[in-house]
Amino acid sequence: MFGAAVTMGALATPRAETTPVYLEVGKKRAFAGALEWPGWSRSARDERGALEAFLAYGPRYRAALGRAGGGLIIPADVGALDVRERLDGNPTTDFGAPGIAPAADSRPLGTSELERQLGILEACWRAFDRAAQRARGAPLATGPRGGGRELDGIVRHVLEADAGYLGALGWRFEGGPGAAPADARRLRRTIIEAIAAAPRSGAPRSGPRGGKRWTIRYFVRRSAWHALDHAWEIEDRAKPRPRDPA
Repeated sequence: MFGAAVTMGALATPRAETTPVYLEVGKKRAFAGALEWPGWSRSARDERGALEAFLAYGPRYRAALGRAGGGLIIPADVGALDVRERLDGNPTTDFGAPGIAPAADSRPLGTSELERQLGILEACWRAFDRAAQRARGAPLATGPRGGGRELDGIVRHVLEADAGYLGALGWRFEGGPGAAPADARRLRRTIIEAIAAAPRSGAPRSGPRGGKRWTIRYFVRRSAWHALDHAWEIEDRAKPRPRDPA
């Protein structure tokens, strides 16, 4: 999951009134993500489009975080986005999910920053749960070709992804998660335990079979993005469609 990164500037000296971001650019798709705000990441066909989508979703991201978004500043325009890293994407990028860890995610984590990261992650989980709860009993619109999971399928997919991500921290979730709230609570307790036990030094370790482990920052980034991506999908697909003119 880790790929080549080109560092665009030192994180310790941000320019005034700019938001540090990174770009992950594949052959068919590009992602723009906030380095300091996990979960705020959007994609498009090219870099410019990804940055514009990222900016457009700022208010929605802030609403999802609630109190966990204290200190979040949404730039006025794309010119205020400071690209610090540009990453070469991979097939995961082109499939439609961020798949490369920025170098910034290898920084050590102090106690206060760990608490902030966990607060953001839990806020993103809550945003997903709210979206799913509000959509209960409402049909979800499908795409022009009839695609799209049903609500329980989306919930199960998000939980199964988080259970899979645990392996990158060296943990395993016993029993496959379903779509019930109890499954989510049990899985998320396990995730918090895994994060508490993970090294905070920043540098990812290698697994027993040579696979790369994720840093805490990158785990939070991926889980938060996935939760919000599907929360917003549910919200958008649950909106009533406009009636055709008579």
